[in-house]
Amino acid sequence: MAGGGKRRPRGAAGPAGEQCEKNGGVKKRRSNQADIADSLHQEAETCYRLRLPEDFYQFWRFCEELDPEKPSDALVSSVGLRLVGPYDILAGKHKKAKSTNPDFNLHWRFFYDPPEFQTIFVGDSKTQYHMGYFRDVPDELPVWVGANEAKKSCVISQVGDNVFAAVKLFLSKKLKEVADKKKTAVLKGIDEKLTRTAKELGYSLKQKTVKMKQRDKKVVTKAFHGAGLVVPVDKNDVGYRELPETNANLRRICKAIVDASTDDERLKAFAPIQEMLTFVQFANDECDYGMGYELGIDLFCYGSHYFHKTVGQLLPLAYTLLQRSLFADIIQSHLANRREEPLDQLAP
Repeated sequence: MAGGGKRRPRGAAGPAGEQCEKNGGVKKRRSNQADIADSLHQEAETCYRLRLPEDFYQFWRFCEELDPEKPSDALVSSVGLRLVGPYDILAGKHKKAKSTNPDFNLHWRFFYDPPEFQTIFVGDSKTQYHMGYFRDVPDELPVWVGANEAKKSCVISQVGDNVFAAVKLFLSKKLKEVADKKKTAVLKGIDEKLTRTAKELGYSLKQKTVKMKQRDKKVVTKAFHGAGLVVPVDKNDVGYRELPETNANLRRICKAIVDASTDDERLKAFAPIQEMLTFVQFANDECDYGMGYELGIDLFCYGSHYFHKTVGQLLPLAYTLLQRSLFADIIQSHLANRREEPLDQLAP
């Protein structure tokens, strides 16, 4: 095959569905869903143009029981987690925001967060620990909850397939760190209540579920962030081909570009990337859209502004070809305003 990369046989990931409409696509609630006002459901999902799973709303009800006045802060003093992102809509924070036109594509979007990641909790500000939903396709529900420490790296770790499991894992780690008996007692109380509520609602508290393992089988490459990329691959293995460089080699190429002492040196160091861009063009022509997607995500995850222009060429196109146009919008917003802080678009 032309193009410097080869396809790797994978199970079909399923075709991407039609993109959610900006002001629609919100399903009606079932009678057994969390008791949250329909208007808030509508607002949260319309602001983000993303569907939110039922565990998102159930966890808000759980926090309302812990602190009816300020559910967003119910876990701050004890656990060290604050509910943010779409939870800010449930809290009505958007109605008090200074900005009259906040960009929800950037609301609590940390430096290394790819478009697939949607922050819902923030923790230690020193490491910029945060958790959020990770989804492969914008008009489908999340595949799991992930965590990242933006001050340390781009790596996203899997922490469960629902919010209850993610917070349970966080709590269990916290309990091992805390020595104070009073704090331990408080944490155990919350842990017990969370465990009981999750079981009543039928949510798994495992860090890795069968559903997550099934998704792993669809992953065509781990990418730099480790969360894995999923693209539709047909029975003829059309949809993805490997990059001609290993992750380790690609990192070395990126380092050489960033560390170059002169513009001439940097231009020379960019040669392997330019070659890969040509391979991506071949791949796109042959419907192997996953190649440009992978290279774009890897360069984004490396984090240097030297790659922003290339990422801006690769990812919006890849997402558009994959029928994930909302992700194209998000990456364009992020590249235009990529920063370490402030991240709160709804500051009063």
